[in-house]
Amino acid sequence: MTENETQPAMAAADSNNDDISFAELFEQEDNNTVVNVGEVAIGTVVDLAGDAVLIDVGDKAESYILLSEFRHEDPDREIKVGDQFEVFVEKRKEEGGLLLSREKAIAIKVWEQIAKIQEEDGTIEGRIESRVKGGMSVDIGVPAFLPYSQIDLRPVKDLDALIGQRFEFKILKFNRKRNNVVVSRRAILEEQRAKLRETMRSTLEEGQTIRGAITNITDYGLFIDLGGMDGLCHITDLSWGRVSHPSKLYTVGEEIEVKILKYDKDSDRVSLGVKQLKSDPWEQVPEEYPSGSKVTGKVVSITDYGVFVELEEGVEGLVHISEMSWSKKPKHPSKLVSVGEEIEVQVLKVEAETKRISLGMKQLLPNPWDVVEETYPIGAVIEGKIKNITDFGIFIGIEEGIDGLIHVSDLSWTERIKHPSEKYSKGETIQAVVLKIDKENERFSLGVKQLEPDPWQAAANNYPTGTLIEGVITNVTDFGIFVQLEEGIEGLVHVSEISKEKIKTPVGMFNVGDTMKTMVINVSADDRKIGLSLKALEEDGEDDTTAQVKETTSQPSSVQTSGPSTFGDLLKAVANEGDEDKED
Repeated sequence: MTENETQPAMAAADSNNDDISFAELFEQEDNNTVVNVGEVAIGTVVDLAGDAVLIDVGDKAESYILLSEFRHEDPDREIKVGDQFEVFVEKRKEEGGLLLSREKAIAIKVWEQIAKIQEEDGTIEGRIESRVKGGMSVDIGVPAFLPYSQIDLRPVKDLDALIGQRFEFKILKFNRKRNNVVVSRRAILEEQRAKLRETMRSTLEEGQTIRGAITNITDYGLFIDLGGMDGLCHITDLSWGRVSHPSKLYTVGEEIEVKILKYDKDSDRVSLGVKQLKSDPWEQVPEEYPSGSKVTGKVVSITDYGVFVELEEGVEGLVHISEMSWSKKPKHPSKLVSVGEEIEVQVLKVEAETKRISLGMKQLLPNPWDVVEETYPIGAVIEGKIKNITDFGIFIGIEEGIDGLIHVSDLSWTERIKHPSEKYSKGETIQAVVLKIDKENERFSLGVKQLEPDPWQAAANNYPTGTLIEGVITNVTDFGIFVQLEEGIEGLVHVSEISKEKIKTPVGMFNVGDTMKTMVINVSADDRKIGLSLKALEEDGEDDTTAQVKETTSQPSSVQTSGPSTFGDLLKAVANEGDEDKED
């Protein structure tokens, strides 16, 4: 082949070499710049178009990602051309180009971070998004679940207040396939609290004053977080005064100053007090509230038996219901005063050792009993309406606040009254005699029978010793026979005075209603007793026609005059009854 012939061939060969080299170079460039599906690549912002961002990942075409995927990560960040982000290549579109995702790129990175944090027992920051069933939803780059029990050391009352707040969280567990992550804030707080507790164990001392936050309020006191451990302030240590419920004084979350009363290091139990920050006001009570002094206080409590009055914080006194009014006798103290009312009282008695003060309201008013003795002297006859009737007597209204009592024993000299209602009724106006006035105990004693002479005073004159009398048997007992001499006057024939012969009991020998002649052997008007005797008649040989028999003027006309009058006649009658039985 000539030189001229070889030149075109060489030129053709060179041309072929150039084509091969260009194809190889094009293929190399394509392999170096094209991204793979399922990978995370670095993308550059090349344009902003409305609500989308145009990203170049070095592929043959740019791809759009919604602007919201960038704003979700940081709402305040401004996206500019030239910014670079990691993006996830989801797939290649049939019409060309790529489907990219900023959120999935972040999620892939977050899952890797989650695994690393859990392995290293680290923490991750997150934002509480909303309430969900059983807890809260937290954004840590991917949605995570925060159970109620893991939100705080104690139950949180206002969960909605946490929404939007950012906290550090521990990873409790996760499952990438299920997109499930469980986080805890409590675990971090417990670690912090454990460190503080160790510090407090070495610094906490009894008698120390410290500030703490109220974490819980119960019926019996406050639980207070001291910054590493909890302490209890019992309700009795909240105030020197009366505390109906701790919630009346404090609220959960409030910070207060307390004094450490007792600290048990073995159990980490701390007893706290608030009132101990002040001196006991009762130490000065005897000097500040001497007996007889007048003071003003506030009614803080009302009971059936009286009212409690607060004189100052921690110092209360009792006004007993009997010390509230001279005239009114209220069924309940609430009829006279109400809780919260300011009243004036007088100090009656102070017992500093037992922390008791007796107060009075009526002592500031005139006492009607001061003039009652002058107005109603002993022996005076008064008139009043019956206000009440009881088993033991009748209450008569004398004047406002003063009632008089007529005891059942002072209703009649002679009648046996089982119950005053047998003769009297409520509202009836009656007269009575003033018997006794006890100003100290506020007692006014009256009598009705005293309006008439005492028949027993005349009995000593009417029935002198040795008098023969005739009466009606009213009762027969083992120890004797009761004989009515006149209305309200009875005598007793003792069993020893029936006969010279020894008799065990007269029961069965005498009948109630029979007439009996006896002799008076003793009279005692003071003791209201008249001793009678049948034996004395027998000794004197008296019979039915004895002229010395003194008949009582009040003897009922229905009294039977037949029957045995002496013991001898009685024996004869018993003998005759025996003969009649034989004949029968």
